[in-house]
Amino acid sequence: MSNETVVLLFPIAVAIIMLGLGLTLTMEDFRRVLRYPRAMVVCLVSQMLVLPALCLGLVFVLGLRPELAVGMMLLAASPGGSTASLYSHLFKGDLALNISLTAVNSVLALFTLPVIVNLSVAGFMGSDSSIGLQFDKVIQVFALVLIPISIGMAVRRRFTSLAIRLERAVKVLSVLVLLMMIASVIAGLGEEVFDVLGEIILAVVLFNLLSMTIGYFGPRLFRVGERESIASAFEIGLHNASLSITIAMTPTLLGNTEMAMPSVTYGFVMFFTAAVFGFIVARRVPAASATAERAAPSSRV
Repeated sequence: MSNETVVLLFPIAVAIIMLGLGLTLTMEDFRRVLRYPRAMVVCLVSQMLVLPALCLGLVFVLGLRPELAVGMMLLAASPGGSTASLYSHLFKGDLALNISLTAVNSVLALFTLPVIVNLSVAGFMGSDSSIGLQFDKVIQVFALVLIPISIGMAVRRRFTSLAIRLERAVKVLSVLVLLMMIASVIAGLGEEVFDVLGEIILAVVLFNLLSMTIGYFGPRLFRVGERESIASAFEIGLHNASLSITIAMTPTLLGNTEMAMPSVTYGFVMFFTAAVFGFIVARRVPAASATAERAAPSSRV
């Protein structure tokens, strides 16, 4: 199968991942937002405002060239993915909050992502650039994310037991799809991939580590619980690299391989950095959990 054919299959692959995300969601996940108002507000402000500003600062400080700068901003604008829920579960985060954050972020990103990407393209590549997410492309992104999630939620509501059985398989498939995308982008760049990787690796690692740090300590500053803060850290720190790679690579969207490289690099390094981060913060949970159990229920907000 040629690299061009694989790229054309990216939207289908991401649609399957979004369908899998929908299989894990119910309307309760959206209503649960009211149970965690403080955690939700801190996390969403960090996701929508702080991270793009942080990423923009890194791009300027490190002097990335335009295509890579836009790719970094695309990554920053992408919501959390299923990997965030997996790590939250492994390292004692509040999984219910994490699922709710993913649900809300996925919907909000449909509006914020095109704005951030278009402003980045105009700022780094010039307002007359042919690259960008115009209205018809925004509709494609909506269809790529919202329709599969809605179908998955409908299946979950109608065939709950089937949806639960499919969850694990879809999580495994999500990782395999991400690896396929990474391999495809690397193959498309050929020997140039090492030059691009040298330019982008520091920015990606710093962005990943700073994102998780902000995601954890931001809520803690506002007295959000330990487990909720861990969920926030993984939601903010582990972006949906599959979605951002697809938007960058798909010919009918951005169609630029170099713009995909930040997400490709991120998709690889985040597995390791998140594991180390998880081991560190999970050690704080037992004592914090014991305190929370003695506290009033309102301490969860």
